[in-house]
Order: sequence, then structure tokens, then C-alpha cells
Amino acid sequence: MVGGEKGLRENMRNRLAGGTGAFAGVGAKLAGLSLSLLVMALPGSMSAQERDWHHGLSLFGSVKYEPGFAHFDYVDPEAPKGGVARLYTIGTFDSLNPYTFKGRAAGLVTLIYDTLMTPSLDEPSSEYGLLAEAATYPEDYSSVTYRLNAEARWHDGKPVSVEDVIFSLEELKKSHPFYAAYYKNIVKAEKTGEREVTFTFDQTGNRELPQITGQLPVLPKHWWTATDAGGKARDVSESTLEKPLGSGPYRVGDVKPGRSISVVRVDDYWGKDLPVNLGQNNFDELRLEYFRDDTIALEAFKGDQYDWRPEPSAKNWATAYDVSAVNSGRVVLDKFHLENVEPMQAFAFNIRREKFQDPRIRRAFNLAFDFEWANKTLFYGQYTRTDSYFANSELAATGLPSPEELALLEPIKDKVPPEVFTEEYQNPVNGMPQEQRVNLREARDLLQEAGWEVKGGVLVNSETGVPMTLEFLLVSPTFERIVLPYVQSLGRLGIKARVRTVDPSQYQNRLDGFDFDIVVASWSQSLSPGNEQRDFWGSAAADSSGSRNLVGIKNEAVDYLIDKIIFAKDRDELVAATRALDRVLLWNHYVVPQWHVPYERIARWDRFGRPDALPDHSIGFPNIWWWDRSKAAAVAAAR
Repeated sequence: MVGGEKGLRENMRNRLAGGTGAFAGVGAKLAGLSLSLLVMALPGSMSAQERDWHHGLSLFGSVKYEPGFAHFDYVDPEAPKGGVARLYTIGTFDSLNPYTFKGRAAGLVTLIYDTLMTPSLDEPSSEYGLLAEAATYPEDYSSVTYRLNAEARWHDGKPVSVEDVIFSLEELKKSHPFYAAYYKNIVKAEKTGEREVTFTFDQTGNRELPQITGQLPVLPKHWWTATDAGGKARDVSESTLEKPLGSGPYRVGDVKPGRSISVVRVDDYWGKDLPVNLGQNNFDELRLEYFRDDTIALEAFKGDQYDWRPEPSAKNWATAYDVSAVNSGRVVLDKFHLENVEPMQAFAFNIRREKFQDPRIRRAFNLAFDFEWANKTLFYGQYTRTDSYFANSELAATGLPSPEELALLEPIKDKVPPEVFTEEYQNPVNGMPQEQRVNLREARDLLQEAGWEVKGGVLVNSETGVPMTLEFLLVSPTFERIVLPYVQSLGRLGIKARVRTVDPSQYQNRLDGFDFDIVVASWSQSLSPGNEQRDFWGSAAADSSGSRNLVGIKNEAVDYLIDKIIFAKDRDELVAATRALDRVLLWNHYVVPQWHVPYERIARWDRFGRPDALPDHSIGFPNIWWWDRSKAAAVAAAR
């Protein structure tokens, strides 16, 4: 997780994953979407010859693009090839293997691999064939069969095989906790035809399982089971700086460990003429520069050391770009509005620690947070307070529960806060001095009810006398200006808080081991939530190192509603279950919600072209943009 104002778009399924900070906001192939699907196959009892194979799968009825479609509508199939796109991220790396829990993987490396299916960016939840040319599954969702494209090749010319797919599933589940959780319901993968692989699930009715199986990155078995140049056996579960073999549109180019990495376009890429790839992968080279500090990274951007900067700071957006390059038009400032769920970015408690286990204490922390002052003073009024885990979408809970939600909530009434049924969740409002006083008084009352009292200006446990002390763990010093005033506000309640900022590697290690009191966390959601909710909030993930259940939630009601989401039979059931989950999460006060803007802030050197109309769910950079020679020449001439 990242301490920038927009937060980290952390998602292991992101095809451009591997970095933190601003790079995580780059439009990527999966665009932060969790994908589900609708029954489109015939019953599993039918023979292979009778099965109805499909080129694409979608949750929302039929897919947009019919069989034999030429290309996605949002691309320019005649886009020129060439040029370099220079990106940036905050942090460092020591590995070129993104599929292990060990080490810190470089960004961009996932672009060398293809997946079975690939999403479209103008549909909220659709996938089309990539390595797999078609898929079929029975109406009870007990399995899925993918048929591989006969033309699929690794960069060494060897065909992609069913054995590669089976090997990938088995190794990924062993090597990284994300894949172990994401694919835990796949109990068997077997070869069922020359180019067919069938995945069997341990449950029926999970509508998402067939399609998330299609997101599987496929690794070359023959390469990973061989030895490197030094005679050492390769291991998917270990970090490595050896350039791996891939099948995708790019291969690893120049690598400077910890500093930069590039990937270069594969001219004879097997899938370059597929409809899902036309008009994409246009740059000859993508280069990712690493910086330890965002202040330095900003100055590097203004010095033309990289081209594309998603701006995480409202202050920077308002004040830092009054420079000649912007005034002359060489640098363009854009706001891109997307039809996506806004992530829940928040101060996240580690409720594994006893001092945070009472929800009244957690609510008191929210009462002490003055968002209105921060928005006016620090953010130039750019932000909206987040009041949902699914903000800016129909999935967000509003008002009181609907009849459909009540039908889900009534069976667990004794396991959820009573306010779920009687009140609409609202964050406290500060800003005015009288509001601050009222909120702090309410916070003191809640702390006292929870067994804490102020003695000599220090909040202590009434029974043990132990003071309430805590640490905000940050990864970026830019967030300190936000947390330090919050620390002062907590001090008025007698809470002794301090701020500690550490380097990205130490930060990630502490997150993975749940070694923190409070962090700034961000959970990106999709328009079709599903299995990933188990990793976010599920009890089984609470004690799994590296999981995204940072809070440590173990709640029967939450587990129950997650299952209702996963096993929803249609869109209406999915929406009702998600809203119910939203209410239960909010009223348990697991986090202190922060803020969001319903658009992406992008600063870029004006060297690129793009399609006239971008897709609804992603900026699409760098996938569908291209190098514009005339613009680049104009920028050079104006220097």
C-alpha cells in the first residue's frame, strides 16, 4: 500500500503490476477489474462435439463483440509502431519474477506473459480469448474447459501447451499467497484434449470461477524446470534477476537492479494480429524509472526524465505545475473521468492488536479526524470524503437497507451492529470549531465506554493503567503533512501517537507480516466484486501472510455476505449482497475513511497520440496509445 493521496491501485491481477506509487495508476490490461461471468455453455453432460464453445465471456448478458470481430472499438488499428514511453514508480526492485512472495519484483515484467483470456476496457466485466481461443463450462459452474490457440508460441518458438497451463496453476498456488487464495477452489487441472485443459472446482454455483481462471498467467514449463546459465535449477518460488522467457507482446530489455527496467516489443509476437491485440502494444520500448522519493520524482518529471505522471497529490496538482513546459504546451495536464468504483482509501487499523478490537475505539478515531480542514487547507478543496467501500457506483449502500438487503441481513442480525438496520452510515463532519468540540466529546465518551480514561492528560486503560500509544506506519514522507495534524487531534484525547516513515522494502515486509498499528491502505474494487473479497475481508485471509486482509477481520457476518456475493445468481442479487456487505464493513468501523476524486490526474509530456474516444474503464496507457513523431519533434524544437 502507498502513502500517496490517491492511494495504491494495488492489484496482483494488474498486467502492469510490480510498482507502487504513481505507476500503479497507469491504465493496465485488467484495469483493476475483478471479473465474473454469466452461464453461456451447455450442460456438462454433453459430449465434446456438442459443447458450445465461446470466444468471450461476460457477466452482463452477451458480450459486446461478436465472433470474428475485427478489433476493440476503442483502439486505432492503424496506430503507428515505434518510440519509447518512459514511466516511473516509487521504490526499488531486486527480482524479475513477479510470481513469488520472495523479493520485490520489478514492474512491467508481467507484460512478457499472456493469460488465457484478456479483458476489454469498454465493458465492465468481459473477457475474450488470448492464449485460449475458446471456453466452455457446464451450467452448474463445476468446471471450465479452455481450448488453446494452436498458434500460441513462447519467444523461443516452442508452442504453448496444456502442460504449461497445468504447471502454471500448480506453481503459482505454491509460490504466492495471492494465487493460493484466488485459485483455492480449483482442485484439479487436467489435459482433456490435444489443446484442451479442464479445471475442476470444489464447489458449484460460483459464477466467477470459470472467468477468473481465464486470468491465469501462463508460464513456460520447459524453461522453469530447466537450469540457468550457471547450472542452477530454476524455481518459480524464488526471486531471480535472470531474464525470464515469455509469450507476450514484450520481452525484458535493459535491467539496472533497483533503478530501472525496460521491456521491448517482440516483432514476431505470435498474437499481434489477434482482434484483442490490434491497435495495442504500439511502443517499441517501455521504460520504468525507480525513485526513492516522490518529491525527487516530481522534479525529475519536470526535468524531462520520464513522460507520464499520474499525480497523487492535490497540492502538487494545484501548485507544482506552473512551469514553462506546461505554459508552453510541452507538458499537458489532463483529468480523465472513468466509470469505475472509487477505492476505499483509509487509515486502516490492525485489529489483531487488542487496543483496536473494540469498534467504539475505532469510531472515536474517526470522530477525531478533521477531513474538512485537511481538504480546505491541504488539498485545495479537490476531494470528496469517502463513505463507502464501493463509492461512485450502484454497489454503494445508501439510505436504509432495501427489502432485498434485509432478506440477506436478517439471518445474521445478531452478528452485525444494530445501526446497520436503523441508520445510514455517515462520516462525522468537522471543519467548524463547534463541530470539532462536539465530535471530540463524543469520542471521549466512546473511549470511556470502552474502558479508557484520561489521567494527567494521557489516555490509559481503566483496569491496567497502560497508556494508549500507537504508530502510523508510512512509506512516503509526503503523507506526513496529513498525518501530523491528525496526531495532534488524537493528542487532545490523550492518545500518544507517532509517525514512522520507512523505505518501500521495509514497509512491504511489515505489511506482509502485519507488523503495524495503523497504515494508509487502499482497496480497489470492480463493478462485479467476487472471490477477491475473501482476500480483502475474509476470516481465512486474516492470518495469511501477504494477504490483503490488512485489518485482520474475522467476522462471521462478513464471511456470510462474501459468499452471498460470490454465489449471486444474477446482477440484482450481486448488488444487494454487495450493499449489505458495505453496510456491515462501515458500521464495524474497521477503518477511518479518507477521500477520493472521481477522475485521474495525469501530467504528460506531449509526445503521444491516442484514439479519439478512450474506453470507459481505463485510460489505456500505454496499451492503446502510441508515439507521435511530429509531437515529439515539436517538443524537442521548443526546448
